Amino acid sequence: MKTVILYSMEGCPHCSSLKKMLKEDNLDYHEWNVHEHEKEYQPFVDATKNEYLPALTLVEIKEGKKPEIQLLAPDLSFQDLNEATQKVKEFLL
Repeated sequence: MKTVILYSMEGCPHCSSLKKMLKEDNLDYHEWNVHEHEKEYQPFVDATKNEYLPALTLVEIKEGKKPEIQLLAPDLSFQDLNEATQKVKEFLL
């Protein structure tokens, strides 16, 4: 099972653009507002030393194995929203 978590915030134009791009490509994701999911978002920030948005966590769970987790932070894991969308697409497909 593969899951994409998109950390976003209301009023963030980059977040809105990424959500639109993911929807246009029919890529499923769970949106977590960083203010509503602060406890879940803080470990991401601690691990990446980056609190810029939008940010993504990619989780793959294979039966009998530990989950594989990728943290995608702006300027660290991707340089623009097209690259972020491509990484999500490659992960899901």
